[in-house]
Amino acid sequence: MGEEGSQNSYSIAVNSSTGRVAPVDAGAAFVLESKGSWWHAGFHLTTAIVGPTILTLPYAFRGLGWGLGLASLTAVGAVTFYAYTLMSKVLDHCEKQGRRHIRFRELTADLLGFGWIFYLVVFFQSAVNTGISIGCILLAGQCLKLPSFHSLRHINLASVILSLAYSGLVTGGCIYAGYSKNAPEKDYSLGSSNVQRTYEAFTSISILASLYGNGILPEIQATLAPPVTGKMVKGLMLCYTVAFFSFYSTAVSGYWAFGNIVNSNVLNSLLPDSGPSLAPTWLLALGVICVLLQLFAIGLVYSQVAYEILEKNTADIEQSKFSKRNLVPRLIVRTIYMVLCAFIAAMLPFFGDIVAVVGAIGFIPLDFILPMLLYNITIGTSKRSAVHWLNIFIMIVFTGVGVMGAFASIRKMVLDAHHFKLFSNDVVN
Repeated sequence: MGEEGSQNSYSIAVNSSTGRVAPVDAGAAFVLESKGSWWHAGFHLTTAIVGPTILTLPYAFRGLGWGLGLASLTAVGAVTFYAYTLMSKVLDHCEKQGRRHIRFRELTADLLGFGWIFYLVVFFQSAVNTGISIGCILLAGQCLKLPSFHSLRHINLASVILSLAYSGLVTGGCIYAGYSKNAPEKDYSLGSSNVQRTYEAFTSISILASLYGNGILPEIQATLAPPVTGKMVKGLMLCYTVAFFSFYSTAVSGYWAFGNIVNSNVLNSLLPDSGPSLAPTWLLALGVICVLLQLFAIGLVYSQVAYEILEKNTADIEQSKFSKRNLVPRLIVRTIYMVLCAFIAAMLPFFGDIVAVVGAIGFIPLDFILPMLLYNITIGTSKRSAVHWLNIFIMIVFTGVGVMGAFASIRKMVLDAHHFKLFSNDVVN
């Protein structure tokens, strides 16, 4: 499929005089409403990035140690901020040419001109969105209230507050535990062999990629009211300000308190199966409540992309989204989707290893490789420019990291498989 032939199929028109978008299908009209401001995008981004998976940060440091852990956390954060800024510029560039892309898969197919790339991005996004929906399933059942992406802005504001709240509570709990008389002996040593340390390092980097990744930036930018130039950068600044305080405080305090015996969920280290609680019960209970409430918001955000795909093919844009013609199919397809996610979540009730796998297979291609590739192709930077070669360097490095991370994380799942039992609640640390 060439670029010329794909423009109309993979974009929506923008009225140059009003700046309003003319949606061409029900998925765009009913789910990806373009009404938001930059702070709304910031709320969406923060909910997509700063989630309860930050509780795995001390565990990621377990495979990296202090120096490499802090360096990797900073490097991955800097690369994703850079990548998301480039992606926003690519979307702005396309909009100025009269093609406002609202879906990652269609943007990629349009600019790269390969028919198969459309389905590859669908696969990556589906892996990310379904994986996160499964992880949030117990609290995401209320997704069936049929919101649009834009209508989640108030819920996602609460999510921002919740993420700061539980990261602060967990940090306080870890500091308390680290100084308590029952604190475990602090050991920050890494694996016993070079091979083990290498595998653990790549698994940990995959976890960090999953934490910073979102895989739905074009869909989030689609919620902004045109013109969108500059708004996403402001939203990213808001998001990364929250991420900075949440990520570093949780990672440093958790790894400091428990060292290389920290659980994949640091809350489980604070409240072990045997022995006394290492932090006040009220503090842990409040932290858990905040985590559970935010899981609801995250389930809503990531399910929107799946709903948009489903409703593009089942809804009738000529009728109201709450008409009987559209409401009944929406209830049916969303219910089937959530039931399937619930079934898989009940069948495979482990999460720690999944975070690394999703990071390596889903987030690294979408958030660490494609933005640089699309920028080099679209903006047309000179091959002599530093930006061009920086983008190529990042793509090469993270392609290698993705391949090694996928191998290392899948290897760990295989090694941990004897701990798993279908439809049980056994979890590997």
